[in-house]
Amino acid sequence: MKRTGRITLCAMLAALASLFMLTSYFPYLTYAIPALAGLFIMVAVIEIDVKWAILAYAASAVITALVAEPEAKMLYVLFFGYYPVVKAVFEKLKSRVAEYIFKFAVFNAATVFAYGVVATLIGVDISDMGDFGKYSALVLLIAANVVFVVYDLAVTKMAAFYIIRLHPQISKIFKVK
Repeated sequence: MKRTGRITLCAMLAALASLFMLTSYFPYLTYAIPALAGLFIMVAVIEIDVKWAILAYAASAVITALVAEPEAKMLYVLFFGYYPVVKAVFEKLKSRVAEYIFKFAVFNAATVFAYGVVATLIGVDISDMGDFGKYSALVLLIAANVVFVVYDLAVTKMAAFYIIRLHPQISKIFKVK
């Protein structure tokens, strides 16, 4: 694919991800929309490469930070937007164990960081919640890791679907050989 085609595709994907993030204002879509918007970045990984996908993510993250619902934008910027890129990099590792260790490390670091940001902004102190607060954060982190496994598998399935069903059409449009 020529450079102009790469730029065009990345710009379109960043715009689509950002536009999709605008729907995060609808009730009950705060968590689902950032997860789905990240799939546009996955397309850049598949069609071009990781470097261009990072540029598409960066562009969409800036736009999203300006226009999306606050909680959804935090989820997109801090994890879901770049996860398809990270996933592609880690899945090239020869060791499946290392791959999953790195995936979980990135996910948990992002989750703990996001929790810290929210706790700081809202002024929540876990110690004020007694025993409930002490254990609830750990229970929620464990539950989030279970959901992360499901999300990781879903991204894998969506990538396979994209490659089988949509990649041939995109290749024709951008004349990829």
